[in-house]
Amino acid sequence: MFRREEGISVIPTSIQGSPENSPLGAAWQENGLCTFLVWAPRVRRLTLRLLDRKESIAMAGLSLGYHYAAAERMAPGDRYAFSLDGGPDRPDPASRHQPLGVHGPSAVVDPALPWTDRSWRGRALSELVFYELHVGTFSPGGTFDAILPRLPALSELGITALELMPVAQFPGERNWGYDGVNLFAVQESYGGAGGLKRLVDACHRAGLAAFLDVVYNHAGPEGNYLAEFGPYFTDRYRTPWGDAVNFDGPGSDEVRRFFLENARRWISEFHLDGLRLDAVHAICDQSPRPFLAELAETVHAEGERRGWPAYVIAETDRNDARLVRSAAQGGLGMDAVWSDDFHHALHALATGERDGYYRDFGSASDLATAFSRGFVYVGQRSAFRDRSHGSSPDGLDPSRFVVCAQNHDQIGNRMRGERLATLISPERLKVVSAAVLLSPFLPLLFMGEEYGETAPFLYFVSHADPVLIEAVRKGRRTEFASFSGQGEPPDPASPATYERSRLDFELADRQPHRARCDFYRELLRLRREVPALREGAAVGCVLDDAPRLVAVRRETRGGAAWLLLAFGDGPVTTSLPPGAWRRAFDSGDGRWGGPGGGPAESSGEDRSLHFEGPRALLWLSPG
Repeated sequence: MFRREEGISVIPTSIQGSPENSPLGAAWQENGLCTFLVWAPRVRRLTLRLLDRKESIAMAGLSLGYHYAAAERMAPGDRYAFSLDGGPDRPDPASRHQPLGVHGPSAVVDPALPWTDRSWRGRALSELVFYELHVGTFSPGGTFDAILPRLPALSELGITALELMPVAQFPGERNWGYDGVNLFAVQESYGGAGGLKRLVDACHRAGLAAFLDVVYNHAGPEGNYLAEFGPYFTDRYRTPWGDAVNFDGPGSDEVRRFFLENARRWISEFHLDGLRLDAVHAICDQSPRPFLAELAETVHAEGERRGWPAYVIAETDRNDARLVRSAAQGGLGMDAVWSDDFHHALHALATGERDGYYRDFGSASDLATAFSRGFVYVGQRSAFRDRSHGSSPDGLDPSRFVVCAQNHDQIGNRMRGERLATLISPERLKVVSAAVLLSPFLPLLFMGEEYGETAPFLYFVSHADPVLIEAVRKGRRTEFASFSGQGEPPDPASPATYERSRLDFELADRQPHRARCDFYRELLRLRREVPALREGAAVGCVLDDAPRLVAVRRETRGGAAWLLLAFGDGPVTTSLPPGAWRRAFDSGDGRWGGPGGGPAESSGEDRSLHFEGPRALLWLSPG
């Protein structure tokens, strides 16, 4: 904590703005004038503390609980804080810079950057191929700038969008980012606001869109001073992380403004192409105009004003198609939604795991349904939930779904943080990859997946409060109590846990990892260049020839594609549909480190195929 200076003067100021035309927090101008706007409806006397000048300014009260002040001769980097009714100094709720961490003072920033992306016009939704990464463990440097050298390789691979795990200021230097408490500030240890802007600018030069994971359903427990300023949270609802954000109770209009302005700044000031909203099912809101609909409208409008599209993607496990339906259809107007069903169906079929939510999956027909509809559960009963689950996505374009085989949750929430590369054979892993990348949906890769990274991605924190650290350790032990035969979970507070999660890109230059990169590159080339894979919807089915064989047909005016995904280990005999087909891809090809010996095709009227699984085969025919 930082202390108030004693024996300083109080300097009153006149009102030069209002809530309607002043941005939240500290807004610095090149002439040295800086305005400060804070919402604190429960505070009688709010004092602005200019720490470097040892001055205090009594802020003027405005309507709706806002407080305002202006100061001259301010410079970027000048530190400030707020005292609430004479209490200890607190950081700005809308702070854009926390140089000393979540408990320290805020600092004024210059939002300007000499951007070079004037020619950038964004990416169409259907073009997006996401690459999710954690800034701290992606590189040895653990900063935004350390990512820059990898961007050309990602673009050449076929990635079109970088998706960063949350970067809002969190306690310490090691965290997944979901414990952020200064939502307008960028994590200082990653390189701060300037580093993020340089990364986005470089992404656009490389042809990559840039997305950011934001957390609007809760705030972290350490350094969270929001409740001292106003009713940002409510006990009328509960989330897995405590009290919910107040989006529909008394004072919620100004709470909404706080989050909407946050979203708008990511798009306008940081030039981001879109936001991934964490766990929207934990955003509790019973209002007639849902916050999520207002958020989508705000982001879309900011993108239009800026000159290229800005997207909102919802992460949820609810299979709620309303999220991406238009307002005219009774929906919330978001652009895409995660399909956990696709991941679960694919993972359960490939690994044989049936614990937890995998209990609802495991058959080839589940994966075939996921290919055809985006969701598997569309209202039928879920054994895992012991109730009906999901809603119908019929009529939605496949580009409205984001799918993956691995992501930070599915890896990091395992006790040992194992990636698929360490759970299944290389040949079955290639079938899984083909299922994701040749699907009609928006694919997402998790960092290192493209070359078969073997390092785990573990859960890690670096809280300063020892009581909180012990609570996190206890929570992890309780969560994995049924895995007692595997020993203790890795200590989330240990620096070694964090270091074990760091990528080793040197693997990508060695076999068999180099061949795996080539494999991904070819799949993404096919996705871009084959009309049926680029535009055609999917119809999945289970072939009777083998219990773990899924066939997916995709068709458009430019031709048809027939994708066979064999997950078993034994021999497979099946047949092609009638028509002229040519084999375009075989995961067993020696180029990708496979065993070779492609499928034998019978001649004449007999279209039977004979091959050894696991295998992914793609056949193409003219339209």
